[in-house]
Amino acid sequence: MRVSVAIAWPERQEVIDLDLPEGSTVADALARVEGVLARAGLTALRTGIWSRPCPPETRLREGDRVELYRPLVADAKQMRRARARRK
Repeated sequence: MRVSVAIAWPERQEVIDLDLPEGSTVADALARVEGVLARAGLTALRTGIWSRPCPPETRLREGDRVELYRPLVADAKQMRRARARRK
């Protein structure tokens, strides 16, 4: 089955297409792109399928897009509060 893994780097997005056997999980897809993640120093990222968070044990279906979510650099609520205090 064909699935893709999307990684959002700070400056660009990378989508890696994979052929996996039926019954594969999100963890199986991540294992296939482990080298890319290791080179970037990324570990223990949150995952989702088509913008819906999911655990690594989730079974994949044909055409799924596995997404990796990096930690936020800044909290939007804290940024708004800081701007309001400055005004």
